[in-house]
Amino acid sequence: MGFYKKEKTYPGQHDLSVIIPKFTEMLQQDKWRVQDKTENDRAVVQAMKVGFLRGLIAADRALTFTFDQTSGDLHLNVGVGKWLGNIAITAIEVIFLSDLFIFVDVPEMLWTEHVENDVLQKLDLIVQ
Repeated sequence: MGFYKKEKTYPGQHDLSVIIPKFTEMLQQDKWRVQDKTENDRAVVQAMKVGFLRGLIAADRALTFTFDQTSGDLHLNVGVGKWLGNIAITAIEVIFLSDLFIFVDVPEMLWTEHVENDVLQKLDLIVQ
């Protein structure tokens, strides 16, 4: 088992109120179950794959994306996290302060890395 997390920085100011809806729509079109929460300059998006590929990872796990817009850059952390249930009623500060990312086994890590790279490439197009 290992801890799987990626970090990425997008230089400059970015409008999360534009990025997050486009990103969640893209995920939903690719057959992901999605939940998101945006407050001020922070956002969390969780994506859980539905369909036959879903059996490759545990039922309570999802790709978790945290966005943090600072004065100079947009910081993104991505990893496998526990599905939070109803993210809409959870304060974003609580989400950011909690341990979102969990340990995963090797097959799940490889599948996640493959899927995540595809998703990140699409996110790059949305952000830029």
